[in-house]
Amino acid sequence: MKNIFEIKHLTLHYGNLLALKDVNLTIKEHSVTAFIGPSGCGKSTLLRCLNRMNDLIPECKIEGQIIIDEQDIQNDKISVVDLRTKVGMVFQKPNPFPMSIYENVAYGLRCQGIKDKKALDEAVETSLKKAALWNEVQDRLKENAYKLSGGQQQRLCIARAIAMEPEVILMDEPTSALDPIATAKIEELINDLKKEYTIIIVTHSMQQAARISDDTAFFLLGEVIEFNPTKQLFHVPQDKRTEDYITGRFG
Repeated sequence: MKNIFEIKHLTLHYGNLLALKDVNLTIKEHSVTAFIGPSGCGKSTLLRCLNRMNDLIPECKIEGQIIIDEQDIQNDKISVVDLRTKVGMVFQKPNPFPMSIYENVAYGLRCQGIKDKKALDEAVETSLKKAALWNEVQDRLKENAYKLSGGQQQRLCIARAIAMEPEVILMDEPTSALDPIATAKIEELINDLKKEYTIIIVTHSMQQAARISDDTAFFLLGEVIEFNPTKQLFHVPQDKRTEDYITGRFG
């Protein structure tokens, strides 16, 4: 299986605060990789590095390399717009735009200059189908996205990311604001999506990581303590700190 991301000796400071310390990870293509660990351990910080969302934070200083397609994304010559097209993101709380369901999905394509109605119609339908939402909204495309339930809004945000034809979808605790039924739908969707995309998910739920991921990285105080296939990490952890966390002794 091909590697899509290679993270090498990544260290990140917010001002004087050390948020990530010498992180080394390899993310495999068409897999689900979970980042787990207690609050404030660096999971979301690393996730945001992968599409340079941390560029928006003042006093953020990054050392090391993040390689995708043989290019270091920290390089000033890299187009951040192209990177964020290639590496889409779904946030913790559903954040649909205040517009129709259709326009939410078409928005990024219109920004890219696509005006052909047939092309937009096809992309919207395809993306909503891949996000397992089409059957629920195909007769409501002109309705405001805010009328959808929380779970539907999150799947709409996934459809919006898919419409840009990314290689990678980053998900920052995408089910933490959802009920168990909506969570189960998103988890089922993630399992389907990995056939076409590489998915990296930050989750507070160890049960969720165990259910849906192929590989899991356990973070503690900005360090990756252990990174292994999920079954191995949960059943035969290599580090006592990992074992203590997954058995509930701390965190």
